[in-house]
Amino acid sequence: MRGGTVVVVGGSIAGCAFASAAVRAGAGEVVVLERTRGRLADRGVGLCVHDDRAAELVAAGALPPGIAAHRLERRRWVVRDAAAGAGGRLIWEQPFPFHSYHWGLLWRGLREAVPGSVDYRQGRAAEAVEGAGDGVRVRFADGGAERFDLAVGADGYRSVVREAVSPGAVPHYAGYVCWRGNFDAGLLDGLGGAPSYPEAVTTVCFPGGSCVIYRIPGPEGLRVNWVLYAAPPADGGLRFDDPTSFPPGALGEELAGHLRALLEREFPEYWGRALALTAPADTFVQPIYDLVTEPAAAGRLLLAGDAASVVRPHNTSGAAKALQDATAFGAAWARAGSWEDLVAGYEAARGGAGRELVALARRLGRAQVEETPVWARMSPDEVARWWQAQLAGAAGIGGQALSS
Repeated sequence: MRGGTVVVVGGSIAGCAFASAAVRAGAGEVVVLERTRGRLADRGVGLCVHDDRAAELVAAGALPPGIAAHRLERRRWVVRDAAAGAGGRLIWEQPFPFHSYHWGLLWRGLREAVPGSVDYRQGRAAEAVEGAGDGVRVRFADGGAERFDLAVGADGYRSVVREAVSPGAVPHYAGYVCWRGNFDAGLLDGLGGAPSYPEAVTTVCFPGGSCVIYRIPGPEGLRVNWVLYAAPPADGGLRFDDPTSFPPGALGEELAGHLRALLEREFPEYWGRALALTAPADTFVQPIYDLVTEPAAAGRLLLAGDAASVVRPHNTSGAAKALQDATAFGAAWARAGSWEDLVAGYEAARGGAGRELVALARRLGRAQVEETPVWARMSPDEVARWWQAQLAGAAGIGGQALSS
């Protein structure tokens, strides 16, 4: 296997991590195919990684040290209550041992860690990937094709590699969407009316939805990142037959108006005014999907990150899971005596990893969006018991411990 050729389809977080892992493992040639022509580092959405998962990934070499992160310590659950003030009424508070990241800065750190020997081809999209005897063949839209010993599908929701591993497996719409946005945290200084708790995630709870709000590091200082889950308007112009999103600045008046009305009607005054600080260019809508792909590997093909399992974002596990996949890939390579051993070892280690994550995210989605409780009537003890019931024995959110 040493000296073999590996193609990684997709060059974002999972793709960069797999490219680095393949070089460390001994691949002779590693090619990354990233369809996007623009600057991936400009993506400003936030994400979080559990402190325990981060420590494991740093120790394994999958998460480069020094990437900007913002420490979070607790999660505050609040409801609108005029008598409690502009910030709403706190109904529960729990520990939240995470660090938040700016997607683009995390990607940049992973991209810079990719060895210089990797052929990273930006703007080059794979149209199809298929088994080809003792290897794989990648076909391109221009009619060209290349052969490799192994292909890694790190190409997200719309994975072309997934279609080769598990034909017909496509993500399914969950019945609701999330509005996402971020803005300069300095704008909160002029807002007044309530403390903003820089070390906390604030979860605003309302009938039929919820919203998480927290700070992330940005290229020019701290930003406030938010993700609001709710059903979309019936005539909002969204399509759900194919995983997609409305990019920043392209909401349209129907969706933008729906969001404004939701903030005014359901949010504590302070948090409604805070989210309204988000510029249209930094706001978008993402329909929520999920999918478990089984198997996650077959022949000379294997799946990683969202290509392997599409998990609703409630788990706060996406980035950690992608980096764990890359770590398991490197470990499987070290134990393997052939490409077939490598694929089988990876499948054994990660084939079922997405199943529990998807199941947990579905429970959390039902509880926090589809079948919300009457939050305002719940005591802190009742909220704590409700939360444990949704976990159903899982240790918590943020992903699972990395298997040895």
